[in-house]
Amino acid sequence: MQNDSDIVTGRKPVLELLQATPSRVGLVDLQQGARGPEVDALLQICRNQRIRFRFLAKPAFVLAHPQARQGVIARVAAKEFSSLAELLDTARNAPLPVILALDQIQDPGNAGALVRTLLALGGGGLIAPKHNTAFLGGGAMRASAGALERLPVTLAVNLGRTLEECAEAGFAVYYAGLGEDSADVFSAALALPAVLALGGEDKGVRPGVAKHCRGGLRIPLPGGFDSLNVAQAGAIILGQFARVRAARG
Repeated sequence: MQNDSDIVTGRKPVLELLQATPSRVGLVDLQQGARGPEVDALLQICRNQRIRFRFLAKPAFVLAHPQARQGVIARVAAKEFSSLAELLDTARNAPLPVILALDQIQDPGNAGALVRTLLALGGGGLIAPKHNTAFLGGGAMRASAGALERLPVTLAVNLGRTLEECAEAGFAVYYAGLGEDSADVFSAALALPAVLALGGEDKGVRPGVAKHCRGGLRIPLPGGFDSLNVAQAGAIILGQFARVRAARG
């Protein structure tokens, strides 16, 4: 899923990137044995900013990053990120005051498609975990057809705690569920403003994240086909929020 638009190589360029916009850096890989003042400085920033870094043996590093220079490479997001307070303020005033929270969604194509739908319906923005979710780099940007650049995005170190903060700020927090304990999204009394958590392609929203939500929303599937990918499911549920918003003027 990596391409040249997602990476910065070289000790000084990576250090300057970390100093200027550390929130855009998702991962730093270093070849084992890399040393020097610039390496020490960039590692200190990674520790302070809680940015993942790894030392890889030379064969693994060269195989993973044949284009790297000086034994250092950084994976870079396609945009800068907003604080949670900025995201919530923007979302409250959006045509559709709904925020999407992505819980371990792995496919940048699905992430980009969700962002594209959210922007088209007037949604407020996106929350993405800092780790263990699709990287919001060039692949996600292309799949979103540029929509990712136009929506505020907040990175969450602890997604459950971030959802709690959204609830404390007056947002109704839901998750996309599968079981009968989740409400039928076509008949549920949906509250706005809202946050909708969408889970990974295989297992859905994690229980540890779901417990921070007021409830689940499920899509009835009477047609005999019991599978939708996360981008399709997200679009259907967002459409129901848009319907509720329109009905309330």
